[in-house]
Amino acid sequence: MRLISLLALAGLLVSAPVSAQTLETRVTDLEYPWSLAFLPDGRMLVTEKPGRLRIIDESGLVQTPVSGVPEVFYSGQGGLLDVVLSLDFETDGLVYLSWSGGRAGDNTLYLGRGRLEGDALVEFDVLFEAMPHRRTDVHYGGRMAMIPAEAGQAATVVMGVGDGFDYREEAQNPGTHFGTYVRLRLDGQPAQRVFENSAPGVISIGHRNPQAVVYDATNHVVWSHEHGPRGGDEINELASTANYGWPITSHGVDYTGALVTPFDTYARMDEAIHVWTPSIAPAGMALYSGEMFPEWDGDLLVAALIPGDADVPSGHVRRVELDAGQVVGEEVLFGEIGARIRDVRVGPDGAVWLLTDEAEGRLIRVSRD
Repeated sequence: MRLISLLALAGLLVSAPVSAQTLETRVTDLEYPWSLAFLPDGRMLVTEKPGRLRIIDESGLVQTPVSGVPEVFYSGQGGLLDVVLSLDFETDGLVYLSWSGGRAGDNTLYLGRGRLEGDALVEFDVLFEAMPHRRTDVHYGGRMAMIPAEAGQAATVVMGVGDGFDYREEAQNPGTHFGTYVRLRLDGQPAQRVFENSAPGVISIGHRNPQAVVYDATNHVVWSHEHGPRGGDEINELASTANYGWPITSHGVDYTGALVTPFDTYARMDEAIHVWTPSIAPAGMALYSGEMFPEWDGDLLVAALIPGDADVPSGHVRRVELDAGQVVGEEVLFGEIGARIRDVRVGPDGAVWLLTDEAEGRLIRVSRD
């Protein structure tokens, strides 16, 4: 069932009491940070869109960036994007990165990996190149999730690829990577072919601008979300062979106010489990699991770049309450930060970590009072 974002009218959209959490700014001088990963030794890795991978230790931001990072095409929504650790990082030390590369008029989304040794990535390899290339610098996607080996299947990485904005009709064509999710073995080889004559790795089509993907290991579910145009941001339960409709279906309209499509549903196209209209511009997403906020266990935490509803703060986090795979409520969190939130992650101790989307971006830790 598709649930439109009328939760405020239904009394299900609430604001969290500020006194329930403590917000502590740990770092203040990150340049448009995009993603965060926790190292086993307590340090963190943070990507900055201009092309730097940074280490944060107990003293704060290490001034020298990690070397060995690929050259990025930093323009528009492009740059250095996601960072994810190998499932066997303590053994192999591998770090996976996504980024936009190339030049104006000829660029695309890449995925690669290297081994972290000290403050360097060594033996870095490009594993995936979205095809064909594009002339635009928006709608890249780039978020990744690691899926462990299970049920006789090898471990894989899932990544969203955006429609490039000017190429939205190609989101219905599995023969390109525009508007798709891909599933790859950890060496970059396609894990499966689910569409006839599809581009390598494609497992789902009909996406606009995917911005997050999260694996729920308890329920063996992959959650994803994506930006709609003006309205129609979606949360989806990601499934192989699925077609999520764009641009044939949408709950949003074009930025001009014109209809993109008259259809919000269509035969044989999968429906979102949740839609935000007006948009909140969802960014990073985490599935909460931890002892610090046990009442959030099993819920999605979604970073938001814009307010959405008139009575909601600008940048914030939406706690999306799930029950048996359905959205049953929402809570607005951390609106007092007053900035666009680019990423949200759950730390090893259950604390929540946030990255603000600013030229002097902040890393903020949220803990229980």
